[in-house]
Amino acid sequence: MTFNDNARVGGNTARRRGAGVAVAGGGVAGLGALAVLLFSLFTGTDVSGIVGPLTGGGGSGQESEVANCQTGADANARDDCRLAAASLNLDQYWSENIQGYRQPQLIIVDQQTSTACGTASNATGPFYCPPEETVYVDPTFFAILREQFDATAGPLAQLYVLAHEYGHHVQNIGGIMEQHPDNGTGPDSNGVRTELQADCLAGAWIAHAGDQVDENGTPFLQKPTPDQVRDAINAAQAVGDDHIQKESGAPVNPESWTHGSSEQRERWFETGFQNGYQACDTFSVSGSQL
Repeated sequence: MTFNDNARVGGNTARRRGAGVAVAGGGVAGLGALAVLLFSLFTGTDVSGIVGPLTGGGGSGQESEVANCQTGADANARDDCRLAAASLNLDQYWSENIQGYRQPQLIIVDQQTSTACGTASNATGPFYCPPEETVYVDPTFFAILREQFDATAGPLAQLYVLAHEYGHHVQNIGGIMEQHPDNGTGPDSNGVRTELQADCLAGAWIAHAGDQVDENGTPFLQKPTPDQVRDAINAAQAVGDDHIQKESGAPVNPESWTHGSSEQRERWFETGFQNGYQACDTFSVSGSQL
């Protein structure tokens, strides 16, 4: 998904926090780390105790603005600015559709930083921390997937990841997380239903992501192309629990699922994309329809 070059995105409230290293670069020792990356990237599972920080140690609580992130052209050029700019678009969309919406904080992580939900780093992947109402994303994941593993991790796939985490924020402030607390793993668990709903909410936003405008009335984003939507759908498929288990060489075990299968994640993303956020009630359907 492409930002309009002249869109004004400097009003975003995203902050950088961590060791202050450059976003691009980093490395992973060996192709065996691919399954670890895929698992941690979209599950928020901290594997640093097993593999260590994937681009080196360090981290701090220092914060700064996302530098040189003023226009859509900046957002098109850099992952960190793209995420920061999209936060404006997401906040505008949800404030127009959810009564009482309040924006979360978006933290762009450099290497690692402490949070109320544990350490945020490139060994935990993007996640939402409910007590803080904060989304944490380390963009080095996208660079690693592109450079080391020949994955596209294209712009719309990146924004799908961010929109998924914002979906969790909508669930949190709407009381959904409180109404449907975690009850363990499995294909019919509340955890899977929560994650599939976040996929659906992400799809709903992407369908309308070209509608939000900056202070001058310029749309932030161009309408997604069919190829870009397919890229986001492929990203949803790639992070299905069954696919991740296969990639790691483990047997497919639905009872251990926390996010849903590739087919489910694709289907619920498309449900939101085609029918809007009102169609995203994953908690009222039976397990066979999930």
